[in-house]
Amino acid sequence: MCRSFLLFLLISLFVSFGFAEIRFTKIRSNDRPIIPFDEFWFTHNGRLELNVSQITLSDNNPNLNFNNVGFFLCTRNAWLHVLQQLADAEISCVLHSSLVKIVSNFKTLNGKSSFNSVLPVKNADRYTLLFANCLSQVKVSMTVRSAMYNLKGNQNHRDYLSADETFLPKLYFLLSLVYFTLAGIWIYVLYKKRLTVFRIHFFMLIVVVLKALNLVSKAEDTLYIQQTGTAHGWDVPFYIFSSLKGIMLFTLIILIGTGWSLLKPYLQDKEKMVLTIVIPLQVVANIALVIIDETSPFSPYRVTWKSLFLLVDIICCCAMLLQIIWSIKNLREAAQTDGKAAVNLMKLTLFKQYYVMVICYIYLTLVAVYGLETITWGKYPWSCVLVGELATLVFYVFTGYKFKPETYNPYFAIDDEEEEADDVEQLKLHDEEKIGQ
Repeated sequence: MCRSFLLFLLISLFVSFGFAEIRFTKIRSNDRPIIPFDEFWFTHNGRLELNVSQITLSDNNPNLNFNNVGFFLCTRNAWLHVLQQLADAEISCVLHSSLVKIVSNFKTLNGKSSFNSVLPVKNADRYTLLFANCLSQVKVSMTVRSAMYNLKGNQNHRDYLSADETFLPKLYFLLSLVYFTLAGIWIYVLYKKRLTVFRIHFFMLIVVVLKALNLVSKAEDTLYIQQTGTAHGWDVPFYIFSSLKGIMLFTLIILIGTGWSLLKPYLQDKEKMVLTIVIPLQVVANIALVIIDETSPFSPYRVTWKSLFLLVDIICCCAMLLQIIWSIKNLREAAQTDGKAAVNLMKLTLFKQYYVMVICYIYLTLVAVYGLETITWGKYPWSCVLVGELATLVFYVFTGYKFKPETYNPYFAIDDEEEEADDVEQLKLHDEEKIGQ
């Protein structure tokens, strides 16, 4: 029982609990004493629907105490006290504790292999749905359909999002409008500055549009889950736009770090190598993200995929920073050797600012957001989403402002000596053409 609780805590710390969709879970020949299914924040008018079918036990002894096998709801605070009751031998099974809400036990089967149960929840709190098997060496198989929701309004409309997540669809939609506005502004800037526009600027536009489409699909995804308990296919465009946005964003940052399109029309071999590493890793990260979202919050495999996702993201972030460090090193050396110190120092300053901004972006979206989820125990998921999205928005605006198409942008500025050299070379070519004629 203690090992099961430690696993429960470990998974709770590593995962951010998703939306309480209608879930179908298959349990096959499982003898774990505790099996967690899902977590949900109920209001004072909550409901739990539980449909269990195809129930079989490895031991067909009719004298088994089926009161020791069943489903229950429990808060995290109550669970700590339940463990203390077990340690003090006050109870021999979790289902005997007065601190848990019994949904149903196998005593009610009466020889049947299925049952349906609806439990009203009147005490507002975050509850976890768990299954307890206190029978020694007895394996259980079953198919479980669970649906948790809150009833809203006079007509008791079902809300399948936790009480702390009901604001998320509106938040995602508002953020998508912000990014569509940014895309419109960027198109206007490209049109006004079309003489100094490079390919990288169109690349930036694609990233902003993909981000806006990603947020729209996420808003629709959460909205349909809120209303019906399922995404109705909106999870597919969300995963597609999320994957494309992630790959394009990392590629954009690396291309800015190399100076592609702005300073040179080609990539060096080591720069190509960085891209060939980052792009496949982002594909792996997106696959991990899909598996994380589609598996049960308490699945042990989810911890593994979550760790893989974080590891891959960290590797990609290190690759981005490495590319910027290379560029800073090259600019520092150029400023000391080629006599164009003023321009190279301006570029160096800009790269240093961008380097600091990338580090802040990585810290806020990776470290700070996950740290906030851990500290709050997932109680305020909208705050974690807001922090991450605001950090992303600031990063997008900073990147666009610093590398906007501008004649005198220090990123691709040319000093007076270079201009004089170009003028001399053009005059020579002009004289040669006249002599040839």
